[in-house]
Amino acid sequence: MNRLRIFLIIAFRNLIQARRRTLLLSVAIAAVTMLLVLLMSLSQGVNDNLIRSATTLSAGHVNVSGFFKATIGDAAPILDDRATIRTIVEQNTPGLDYVIDRQRGWVSAITPSGALQTGLAGIDIDDELHFPRVVQLALESAYREGGQDVVLGDVNKLREPNTAVIFEGQARRLGVTVGDAITFRSQTYRGITNTVDATVVAVARDIGLLSNFTIFVPKQTVLELYQLSDKTTGGVLIYLKDIKKAEETMGHLRQVFEERGYDLMDHQPEPFFAKFNSVAGEDWTGQKIDMTTWEDEVSFLTWILTALDTISFFLITILAIIIAIGIMNTMWISVRERTRELGTVRAMGMTRRDVLLLFMLEATMLGAFASLVGGLFGAALASAISAATIPIPLEAVRAILLSDTLHLAVNIQHLVLSILAMTLVTGLSALWPSSRAARLQPVQAMQNT
Repeated sequence: MNRLRIFLIIAFRNLIQARRRTLLLSVAIAAVTMLLVLLMSLSQGVNDNLIRSATTLSAGHVNVSGFFKATIGDAAPILDDRATIRTIVEQNTPGLDYVIDRQRGWVSAITPSGALQTGLAGIDIDDELHFPRVVQLALESAYREGGQDVVLGDVNKLREPNTAVIFEGQARRLGVTVGDAITFRSQTYRGITNTVDATVVAVARDIGLLSNFTIFVPKQTVLELYQLSDKTTGGVLIYLKDIKKAEETMGHLRQVFEERGYDLMDHQPEPFFAKFNSVAGEDWTGQKIDMTTWEDEVSFLTWILTALDTISFFLITILAIIIAIGIMNTMWISVRERTRELGTVRAMGMTRRDVLLLFMLEATMLGAFASLVGGLFGAALASAISAATIPIPLEAVRAILLSDTLHLAVNIQHLVLSILAMTLVTGLSALWPSSRAARLQPVQAMQNT
């Protein structure tokens, strides 16, 4: 232990002695570590946005939905006997937070100023614990040029019949605001075209790409549009205290429903709307239950995280290679400058292993200190950027980042991993010049000029 402490002191003094070189390398290592932390925080932020938007707009942590086929060619995304299914879920879900059910539809939303195809979600606002906390209402000044700083509506008015909550992007395309009417048109599952009118009671801020495809209305509006009984539902959404247990919970509930005699579809990690064609082509009638996790329902968006992580990986790899080359060159210069010194200490009894250890300690100390400073600075900068709620001006970027503000989330595990990774890169980069230094012959080294 004393020997290692002596080596640490020598390594530290060597770094101080070459303070200019140490400073330059430290700044470079810290900058790369900071960038790595920022990129990982951006990826984590996008993942958080994806979870937030998915579990608010499209899905629960686990979803019990399904299809009903009156004939072989049908594919109606509804569940019969809603109350019984909810009861089974509530009584057999470990780690349950709460359960809701929503009606589903796909409609043409029509106004005098425009039209769009959109999903329709029928909800009971009194059951929605998550929705009012996440959906933030837009300001008129942000939504409409020359508008005032007033909040556009109240989501709690969804308690009233034939009302609707829409998002900013939808409101612009339809040319409507609070108090205006929207006509929803769709075909019932019997093939009859039907329409329902609803009044906009709130305009919410966009929540990324998913908010372009959902309008929220009371359940009764969807039931009226599709002429369905209130015993049916589009899906039962399960929210857990720990979202990481979604896959495990889904497997458990599948077993529970099978034991109760329900027919279950094979698990397909796809959103429900991607299954219409395959279900319509299957040779069965009646009710089948389909179970998914939140990740399944937004699987068509996971390319965003994959692309972001891939770009980050290549960028950091290139920078890490540059840093590694710089460290190797710097350590080799240090070896050449200290050749006679190395020959002297070798002649005094220092072994090759000791020389190797000394140079490795120098590089590792340098990497650990610089990456720690860079990592902490990157974490602080990421937190500051997120706290500043910087608006994203480009709609395409907002869609990709799934938020209208720049959100970076610092994950402690990612922070520690970044620091350790850059420390390891620094240490390994010094291995070759350190081994060359260890192989120097004492006599030749002492005679070097």
